Amino acid sequence: MPDAPGYYAHPTAVLDAGCRIGDGCRIWHFCHVSSGAVLGEDCSLGQNVFVADGVTLGRNVKVQNNVSLYAGVHCADDVFLGPSVVFTNVLNPRAAVPRRGDGHYQPTWLARGVSIGANSTIVCGTTLGEYAFVGAGSVVTRDVPAYALVYGNPARQYGWMSTHGHRLQFNEQGHATCPEGRDRYQLTNGRISRMSPG
Repeated sequence: MPDAPGYYAHPTAVLDAGCRIGDGCRIWHFCHVSSGAVLGEDCSLGQNVFVADGVTLGRNVKVQNNVSLYAGVHCADDVFLGPSVVFTNVLNPRAAVPRRGDGHYQPTWLARGVSIGANSTIVCGTTLGEYAFVGAGSVVTRDVPAYALVYGNPARQYGWMSTHGHRLQFNEQGHATCPEGRDRYQLTNGRISRMSPG
């Protein structure tokens, strides 16, 4: 498939007929974008990325080298996927038992601004809330709240992160301010709400 006027694909990339690629995308060496995959505007796929049929990426999704995105993965805008992140889509795989579609694939949802560190695995059927932050090498087996910082195997929550990617320190009133963006946050009953910038 030749380059569309609005995006770049390296000559070694394989873009199957029927995939949809937004303006401003950059697709690097040895990537494979399957028929039915949808990439929003300004996405970047690093070397050796696989995007399966049925995957959707929002605007400005950054996918680093050696990431596999299998059917059922849906990323909203501004998601970051570190090198060698892996997604699954079947909870009980068996080589001798075909499990393709028909309710066997479990979806995974990444909300706006999610960041996932290198070499992490995201088990299917999970939802990661807005601006959730997954530390490198983690195994995510359950939903992650918005703004939560999780890491480990299995991943557990160890704090909260701002939209700029800084760990938040809350005072006794449950207020915190991001040191970079100056955004203010309120922690109430284990849930974060973002207030106007300070």
